[in-house]
Amino acid sequence: MPPGAGVELPFPTPGKVICCGLNYADHIAESGREPPAYPTLFAKYADTLVGPTDDIVLPSGLDVDWEAELAVVVGAELRGADRDAAAAAIAGYTVANDISVRDWQSRTLQWFQGKAWDRSTPVGPVVVTPDEVDPVAGLEISCRVNGEEVQRANTRTLVFDSADLLAYISTFTVLRPGDLVLTGTPGGVGMARDPQQFLADGDVVETEIAGIGTLRNTVRFTD
Repeated sequence: MPPGAGVELPFPTPGKVICCGLNYADHIAESGREPPAYPTLFAKYADTLVGPTDDIVLPSGLDVDWEAELAVVVGAELRGADRDAAAAAIAGYTVANDISVRDWQSRTLQWFQGKAWDRSTPVGPVVVTPDEVDPVAGLEISCRVNGEEVQRANTRTLVFDSADLLAYISTFTVLRPGDLVLTGTPGGVGMARDPQQFLADGDVVETEIAGIGTLRNTVRFTD
């Protein structure tokens, strides 16, 4: 079975998966960066996505980290949109975890090779519409590893909110229904801990956003 095949997602397979880094003040601080003037963006492929209870399967010997994130599902075509049009084009919100391979990410200044591993990004379990939840007003977001809480924040503290991101992205590339935009992770990632902490074989990662749902994924390393 090819990577990504058979994955049950709560939306059509996206043509584009675009992610924002450095979008919570505490994560910016723990990364030793200055607050950005513009969104820090990178892309994934649909092959990176897995469902809300699927295993995260990666080769052994990697430094694998967690990143709880709010994800936005695009519901209408956007090209050169302003903030109001972008907000109106949001089909809904779901939960994601931008599982990152840190040793590969740090090989160069470009993050792509640490972010685009096949079957490494769980999403789901449902898409909740904008009339049901409001990330600007605030949604609690958290991540647990083997039951221990490692991240907790609120989406009201995002530097660039969902409408900002969709409008900005649509300036340089068209967004279409089903496309997915990950909005960034809060502080508490394993790479920033002292000592650093990475995921081990068999670890269970739970990613939760209040009002949307919870992902529960087990890490499996292969030889």
